[in-house]
Amino acid sequence: MKKLSARRRHPLAAVVVLLLALAATGGLYAAFAPADKAQADETSQSLAIEEGKKLYAVGCASCHGTGGQGSTDGPPLAGVGAAAVDFQVGTGRMPMVAQGVQAPKKKVVYTQAQIDQLAAFVSSLGAGPSIPTKDQYSPEGADIGNGGELFRNNCAQCHNFTGQGGALTDGKYAPKLQGVSQKHLYEAMTTGPQNMPSFPDTTMPEKDKKDIIAYINAVNGDKTVNNGGLTLGGLGPVSEGLFAWIFGLGALIVVAIWVAARTAKAKKS
Repeated sequence: MKKLSARRRHPLAAVVVLLLALAATGGLYAAFAPADKAQADETSQSLAIEEGKKLYAVGCASCHGTGGQGSTDGPPLAGVGAAAVDFQVGTGRMPMVAQGVQAPKKKVVYTQAQIDQLAAFVSSLGAGPSIPTKDQYSPEGADIGNGGELFRNNCAQCHNFTGQGGALTDGKYAPKLQGVSQKHLYEAMTTGPQNMPSFPDTTMPEKDKKDIIAYINAVNGDKTVNNGGLTLGGLGPVSEGLFAWIFGLGALIVVAIWVAARTAKAKKS
C-alpha cells in the first residue's frame, strides 16, 4: 500500500502538463505563422507580377519594349516605379492612342486591380517611387498658407497660380489641376510626368507636398470665390504674358509718341 501511495500523481500534475502544452502550441504558432504570412504575401506579389506581365505584353510592350528596355516610341521603364504607372495609367494618359508631343488625359481603360498588377510588374524591373498611402497625400491638418507659397514658387510658372494650366513650348502644355485626385497630385510631384520636374522627399518633404495639395484643393474648391487678379479666361502664363507685352508695351509706345509730339509742338511755339 505504501508503494502505491508513493506512485500516486500530484494533484497539480495535470494542470502543469496542460500549461506546458499550451506554451508549446503558442511557441510553435509564433514560430511558423509569420513565415506562412510572409510566404503568402510573396506568392500574392508573384501572381500580381505575372498578371501584370501579361497586361504589359498586350498594351505596353509595342512602345516600351518586351522587357521595359524602351524603344524609339517609348522610354525605358526600369526604375520609374509603381507610382509612375499608377499615375500614367490611372489618369488615362497611358496607353497612348497615337504618338504626340504629350500624352493627354483621357478615359481610363484599365481597372484599378489591373493598374496595380501593371505597377507590380514595372516595379520588378527596377526600384522606383512606390504608390503613396492615404496618410501620405491626405491634406488633413496641412498648412494651406505654406502650400500656396510653395506652389507659387515651384508650380505657378507653368500651371498658373490657381492651377488653371497653360501653354509651354513646342506644342506642350501644363494641364489643369482641377478635378485631379489627391493621390495623382502626389504621384505627379514624386515622379515628374511629361515635362514636369520630379520632387522626391529629399527635395520636397512629404509635409510640403501635402501642403501644396491642400492649397490646390482650396483654390479649386469654391468656384464662386475670386482669388484676385484678371484671369484672362485662365489661359495660362504664356498667353497672359503675351497680353502684357502687347497691351503694356503698346501703351508705352503710344505714350512715348504722345510725349514726342507734345515736345515737338512746344519747341515750334
